[in-house]
Amino acid sequence: MKTTSRTLTAAETEAFGRELDALRQELLSDLGARDVEHIRAVIRVTRQTEAGGRLLLHFGLDPLSFAGGVAALATSKILENMEVGHNVLHGQYDWTNDPELNSYTYEWDTVCPASDWRHSHNYEHHTFTNVVGRDRDVGYGLLRVTPEQPWNVTFLAQPISASLLALLFQWGVGVHDLRLDETITGKQSWRTLWERGRPFARKATWQVLKDYAFYPGLALFNAPRVAAGNFLANGIRNLWSFAIIFCGHFPDGVHVYREEDTRDESRGAWYLRQLNGSANIEGSRTLHLMSGHLSHQIEHHLFPDIPASRYPEIAPRVRAICERYGQAYNSGSFLRQLGSVVAKIAVHSLPTRRPRASALPPKVAARPERRLPSPPKTVASVSPRARATTETMAHASVI
Repeated sequence: MKTTSRTLTAAETEAFGRELDALRQELLSDLGARDVEHIRAVIRVTRQTEAGGRLLLHFGLDPLSFAGGVAALATSKILENMEVGHNVLHGQYDWTNDPELNSYTYEWDTVCPASDWRHSHNYEHHTFTNVVGRDRDVGYGLLRVTPEQPWNVTFLAQPISASLLALLFQWGVGVHDLRLDETITGKQSWRTLWERGRPFARKATWQVLKDYAFYPGLALFNAPRVAAGNFLANGIRNLWSFAIIFCGHFPDGVHVYREEDTRDESRGAWYLRQLNGSANIEGSRTLHLMSGHLSHQIEHHLFPDIPASRYPEIAPRVRAICERYGQAYNSGSFLRQLGSVVAKIAVHSLPTRRPRASALPPKVAARPERRLPSPPKTVASVSPRARATTETMAHASVI
């Protein structure tokens, strides 16, 4: 695997961007029935495994049915969050005009409100990918994952804090857009925190009552078993989603950027940053599905509004484009990527020097005139304000 990328000239950068734009347009033109059939099939499996898991937990009495119920329910929660929720909320199926697949009305099975996720993830993360100080997903405000982040003494505990974040990942994601750190440092008022926190409080309360009061209550004498099963299923989903997301963003070879590196960034340079700021996980079709196809994080960052089930088929073409332009394509096994993430968390818990200029990600030789991407297709029923927000987010993907 090529581990370093060569610096492209301005003309090469724009040519690189045009090739990826052409691939994106080809994919958009080919969307159709098979994409809808795929997501509908996954939704059916999600509902079936949830029903099966809950029945085993509610009516079973033995350890085997308990384990089976937890496994089925955890599978349902993983599929709903990763393959359905995450991808629907990206607007990958807005073109269907199906209200059930509308990114502005879908609400997923996690404590994070969908509206908060669309802002912190779809806008902030995918616009400012790996720009230290702008992309708040770099370390999630809790961890130091690159020497570009200033060190302080609290990072000494990050092997422990990272473990806690993994176990409680849906809660970490849920409070991410509240900006608690900014309130503590005085950058955000307590009133603003209260306003931001109300949707999260409502959603979190609903999730807790659903999993630990409503369903256990239906089970009567089996209530403790059902509550324990829900707790374990949520925990398994948390650990899995943490591992997939961290393997796609923080293993060896992934670059971070300074804000000045992205000034007047062209479309081609934006593509380069998405490529250099992401990593793939190699594995089976099952792994790809259970990861929400975020095992193809490179393709997802290049084309976040394309149905994720298309990523495996276009990955060889993306890799070939990268090879023609001398760009690294970071891909490795799950254990390899996860191992490098764990090592990074441990190493950067200690004070380390910021990298020299030569160690920073490759730059474009010159900045050509800025070219804005076309906004993704939107649902006809979306309100004018929501549609305007979508277009603003699409145009903001070039800083």
